[in-house]
Amino acid sequence: MTFADVLRPAIAQRRVGLLYDAMLVMGGSALVAGLAQVAIPLPFTPVPLTGQTFGVLLVGALLGGPRGGLAILVYLAEGAVGLPVFASGGAGLARLAGPTGGYLVGFLFAAFVVGFLAKRGWDRNVWRASLAMLVGNALIYAVGLPWLSLFVGAQKALLLGLCPFVVGDCVKLALAAFALPAGWKLLHWFGKT
Repeated sequence: MTFADVLRPAIAQRRVGLLYDAMLVMGGSALVAGLAQVAIPLPFTPVPLTGQTFGVLLVGALLGGPRGGLAILVYLAEGAVGLPVFASGGAGLARLAGPTGGYLVGFLFAAFVVGFLAKRGWDRNVWRASLAMLVGNALIYAVGLPWLSLFVGAQKALLLGLCPFVVGDCVKLALAAFALPAGWKLLHWFGKT
């Protein structure tokens, strides 16, 4: 069970369920787009420091794998067609094909896998939530770094695409890992679980 599953309306009508899912997917996409605007460009790398990864991991955990992955797919499609949803208002296919495109594609895998793990209860305590977030972050880098290396070379990819972000990613990972179990405690307190 994910947060989205617990909070799902009890109405048995299929249309209401589909509307609920659509709202969650659009809301997840909007959350990631909003956090993408929290961006700090670093002069020595084409990769900015953003809130996107926090949003991606949280969306995956809150919505579950299929809905979380779909939210990121919608986010990527919005950016591809020109909506200014990427970091610092970026948009377009050129951004997806550019140096940071691999990270954007990695978001899809991260949201799906973190959501898959959350559905299996990994978001219920801090340690497993931390591990789920770490796995999600690793997936983002597993796609982002090789892609970045096509633009900056393999030797510079780690220096420009990983090292400057480790501390920030640890902070975002910790925030998500503590927020999720706290959220479950609140749901339990309100009698939702």
